[in-house]
Amino acid sequence: MSAIDFLKKLPAAFNADDAAGTSCVIQFNTSKPAYTTIKDGKCEVAEGTASSPDVSITMEDDDLVALLKGELNGMTAFMTGKLQIDGDLMLAQRMSGFFDASKLA
Repeated sequence: MSAIDFLKKLPAAFNADDAAGTSCVIQFNTSKPAYTTIKDGKCEVAEGTASSPDVSITMEDDDLVALLKGELNGMTAFMTGKLQIDGDLMLAQRMSGFFDASKLA
């Protein structure tokens, strides 16, 4: 599955309660860039590049899918160079809590 197809599943797996009070844009730089906007308890995914994301995640497609499914540890991916983060590191750490990995499998 391509990363863009997988990212389009994020709104269905969104945990609005865990993201309460969060307003952000997360850029995913994969083979086909996309970004998610979290605002007012909603999550939307769009293809392309956001004008000013709060955090940018750069990964290979397969690694991003594994990370969001909970099959790849974010810290391990970061330390081994599979994950590159630019911007709000704390937001990147909180991001996994915004989505129910069981709904992404």
